[in-house]
Amino acid sequence: MKNLRLLLFILIVATVKAQHKGNFNQEISRANIAGNAIVYGHSPKRMQQNLNPNSTLIIDVRALQNVKASSYTAVFNISQIAETAEATKDLMSIKIENIKSELTKIGLKESDIAIDVISFIPVYEVEVTKKLFSKTYTEVPKGFELQQNIHIQFTKTSQFENILSACANNEVYNLVKVDYFIDNIAEVYQNLQTQLLALIKNKKEYYSVLGFDLKEYNVLMADQKYCYFPKDFYNHYQAFNSISFEALKQKRGVTTVKKQTSYYYQPLTYENYDIVVNPSVLEPVVQVGMEIKLHYNPKPIEAKPEPIVKTEIERKYYVISPNGDIDVKELDTK
Repeated sequence: MKNLRLLLFILIVATVKAQHKGNFNQEISRANIAGNAIVYGHSPKRMQQNLNPNSTLIIDVRALQNVKASSYTAVFNISQIAETAEATKDLMSIKIENIKSELTKIGLKESDIAIDVISFIPVYEVEVTKKLFSKTYTEVPKGFELQQNIHIQFTKTSQFENILSACANNEVYNLVKVDYFIDNIAEVYQNLQTQLLALIKNKKEYYSVLGFDLKEYNVLMADQKYCYFPKDFYNHYQAFNSISFEALKQKRGVTTVKKQTSYYYQPLTYENYDIVVNPSVLEPVVQVGMEIKLHYNPKPIEAKPEPIVKTEIERKYYVISPNGDIDVKELDTK
């Protein structure tokens, strides 16, 4: 009995500890986590690699800034059908006016709301006509369908819950997307550039201390900048397991049920960045990044020209007497 109690205690403790890890970290759940994280640098941790020195000096610096959006735009799709075109438009107008009325009560202006007409088409149904020896199927107009998108701009995330309520109260449930906007994106890039240039200067001084004169190197440069929005960074997972409590109550055995798919916001991690501005993230943000890469290759050594050796030939001249005397005298030409 004591052994049984000890075993139950160990199982309970193990279960409690596992819950602190979160469902998304289970092995089965991790197999279901999808795509964008790997694409944007969320690769698994790697073991430290050996350094391979070479003659090329590389300065590769990266900076990231988490920026809270200046404004947001939520887009809802509204579909309305009725038997006549006039009735369809009237029902749609009433629905939109009611939404606008509720939104103005939470501080939004008329200029913060825009309507985008998507389609206005007749709806057909198939009418079956029975004859003596056959049936005919004919399309006949039964009504009209009007689709519109309502764009709602807001500046505080706390307003979004009220926006959802205003739409739901008027039977609008189809949230298409939420866009994020930054007013001062140029200032953000300028800030990242300034910090990266300061870091590059620091690295050049580091190489100088190590004894490298960068004036003796040819340099190649490449840079890039990018901006990622929260919609690109929602991963999903499924719970480790699910059971039917109704089956337990009825003592009919345990029945597995469909696992719910959960989503969570997973922004870019910071292990690949030298500079991170506003690193603490409480809510989804726009992530703005910049990278500068410099390659310093040694200048080729110029070959010194070989010294030119001049060869001088000393000539001697002789005068022989016309009478044929053998006595030969050297002629002094100096």
